[in-house]
Amino acid sequence: MPQSLSRILVHLIFSTKDRVPVLTPAIRSELHPYLAVVLRDNDCPSLRVGGAADHVHLFFGLSRTLPVAKVVEIVKTSSSKWIKTKGPEFAQFHWQGGYGVFSVSQSDADAVVRYIDNQEAHHRRLSFQDEFRTFLERVSGGVRRTICLGLMRAVMPPLQGSYMWGPATQPVGLG
Repeated sequence: MPQSLSRILVHLIFSTKDRVPVLTPAIRSELHPYLAVVLRDNDCPSLRVGGAADHVHLFFGLSRTLPVAKVVEIVKTSSSKWIKTKGPEFAQFHWQGGYGVFSVSQSDADAVVRYIDNQEAHHRRLSFQDEFRTFLERVSGGVRRTICLGLMRAVMPPLQGSYMWGPATQPVGLG
């Protein structure tokens, strides 16, 4: 084949440092389009960006030439610098170190878009931590498998809260 083709859909989730709810509706209205542009500029077409006060969801097509970890680094670094320009209240802004990243089949793409679009209503009922635990349980399907979470690895089941959040709400991993 004379050319390289790729269609890998990715759902990326990451939170603010210590899950502090600093992403106000006003900043999200600028942040989400900004994140979409960062993705686009790195050959990762954005399908949907959304989130809540303490985390973001990015659904995009993965670049044929960039690994997921590099895309995450670019998106988090760029957006962190951008947010810090939005006022003194964001001077100490940081994203949490870890992240969750999941492949999505084309047949599930519309459901992921709807899920991201409904984040505000969803989080009136469920915290980010509970959402992420539920999400991990769902993708594990009750089958013992390893799921990459940035530099962390979680082997499930069972999913241990202390593994994910640590005693002081910091992610910890299995060395």
